Amino acid sequence: MRTPKLRAAVCAAVLALGVAGCGTNNEESEGGGAATTNATSVPTATLDQAIADKVPADVKSKGSVTVGVDPTYAPNEFLDEDGKTIIGMDADLAKAIGTVTGVDFKLETSSFDGILLSVGKKFDVGMSSITDSKEREAKFDFVTYFTAGSSFFVAAQDGPEITGLDDLCGHTVAVQKGTTQQAMAEDQAKKCPAGKKLDVAVSPDQASANTALASGRADVGFADSPVAAYQVKQGNGRFKLTGEPLDSAPYGIMFPKDSKLAPVVQEAVQKLIDSDVYPAILKKWGVESGAIDRAELNGATS
Repeated sequence: MRTPKLRAAVCAAVLALGVAGCGTNNEESEGGGAATTNATSVPTATLDQAIADKVPADVKSKGSVTVGVDPTYAPNEFLDEDGKTIIGMDADLAKAIGTVTGVDFKLETSSFDGILLSVGKKFDVGMSSITDSKEREAKFDFVTYFTAGSSFFVAAQDGPEITGLDDLCGHTVAVQKGTTQQAMAEDQAKKCPAGKKLDVAVSPDQASANTALASGRADVGFADSPVAAYQVKQGNGRFKLTGEPLDSAPYGIMFPKDSKLAPVVQEAVQKLIDSDVYPAILKKWGVESGAIDRAELNGATS
């Protein structure tokens, strides 16, 4: 067990790298840091009565939609300096969707794998940088709203050069539990040659995965491209991206299978895309490269 003295030393090193993980919620917080945004104003979304009229009766009577969010994935979703308020791209988009549909989208904190297990039970929907895949579509419906790849990041000094999955062999890679990156890394581990074992260090949240890299317990961080880029930016020159993003795929808002709310939300997202609200939100969080032109129902590419 780590002693308080050793824990303090590790925390000091971690905080120096500008990443999450030692129980604070200030500028170097568990959510991935204070809000680092571009200086851009976001127009206010407006109610679309035609869309609101299509909201299912049971949702209207409830008056709100519970949204499962893992707030450790900056800049997409993370905790503000108060340690309570969920902010980020997904938070802003969820609020705007709620305005368009006339239903309050209430964000509730969960672990990422907890979201995948609880949509249709504890949560009405999940909106937390969830990749829409053919495998997931067998159990859930998705409305796409963004696209992202997977990126590697390492220590800026003496970090390994990783240009693809094969290069992970012989290293320890830090990933968040339940993510696409965990599946990709574990699949690659089965292919590595003898003598070049790939260790996959699975953390319960992205903040802990970042800490594993910062403290030297992992050689490589592996996360969605906007998240990896944000951690590099927050690291003040101590991290760098390596290689190019892999396997771009859509993010989707997750619904129970055959949800009557999903096509309504699809219309709402498309309205935001066609307005000036959606591009302004993406610009605010520096993730414009992931913009899409069309919100699709079950639009997985693989």
